[in-house]
Amino acid sequence: MTISEDMLKILCCPVSKRPVKILDKSMLGKLNELIEQGKIKDNDDQILETPLTDALITDDGETIYRIDDDIPVMLALAGIKAVQIS
Repeated sequence: MTISEDMLKILCCPVSKRPVKILDKSMLGKLNELIEQGKIKDNDDQILETPLTDALITDDGETIYRIDDDIPVMLALAGIKAVQIS
C-alpha cells in the first residue's frame, strides 16, 4: 500500500470525522473470510462480494473503509461496520 503517513494524518471518517489508521492484517484476513462467505454488508446494505486488499479503520474501531488501487474509498455508504467481524 502506498498511503503515506502524511495522507493518513489528514484522512478521516466522513460521518464521525474520526481519524483512520491502516487495518491490521489479521483483522483484514478475518473480514475477507466473511466476505467470501457472503456475511458482510456495507453501510448501503449491499453484500460485499470482492475481498479487500487493504483497508482503513477509524481509530475507535467502528468503521472500515476499503482501499482500491491505493485509493481510499472514503464514502459514507461504502463504509463497513466493524461489529460484523466480531
